[in-house]
Amino acid sequence: MTYSLPIETDRLILRRYVENDYDDLLKLQSNPDVTRFLLYDVRTPEQVQEALTGRLADVPMDSDGQALTVAVILRDTGRHLGEVTLFLNSTEHRTGEIGYVFHPESHGHGYAAEAAVELLRLGFEELGLHRIIARLDARNDGSVKLLNRLGLRQEAHFVKNEYLKGEWTDELVFAMLFDEWNKRS
Repeated sequence: MTYSLPIETDRLILRRYVENDYDDLLKLQSNPDVTRFLLYDVRTPEQVQEALTGRLADVPMDSDGQALTVAVILRDTGRHLGEVTLFLNSTEHRTGEIGYVFHPESHGHGYAAEAAVELLRLGFEELGLHRIIARLDARNDGSVKLLNRLGLRQEAHFVKNEYLKGEWTDELVFAMLFDEWNKRS
């Protein structure tokens, strides 16, 4: 499986992380408003350095469990807006998963949608995936609205299935098939 980076849109550049992105990643991953609905809590500087090291590695996206996380940069200013991730869940079944995390000041401008569309395109058109899902905390209304705008359909609502950060939480699962992607674009 092959893919090409960077990806450029009218407003964004989706590119590999570089060492100089540490401060931006620290700002993102150490913000409690950002990590509220994520599986991890606020990260320490050492944990962020470890996360950045993982993001710097070349990922061939040819084995189950691999993940490609790219920085989302505003073209006009070079400002780090957040990141998007494509996980390769199964090569046999050609399934993947998308995720995204953005700085709160970047919300409401359509950046997450613009970047997520490019990740869906990369998954379906470049990596040949058959199905891409998104899993999220059911309380994350903004993410639910985004996935609906992107054309993913809700397939599941798991009630109190995860004990996360001291409480039982519901999980939603959204999905899109390659055929649905083709009809959409």
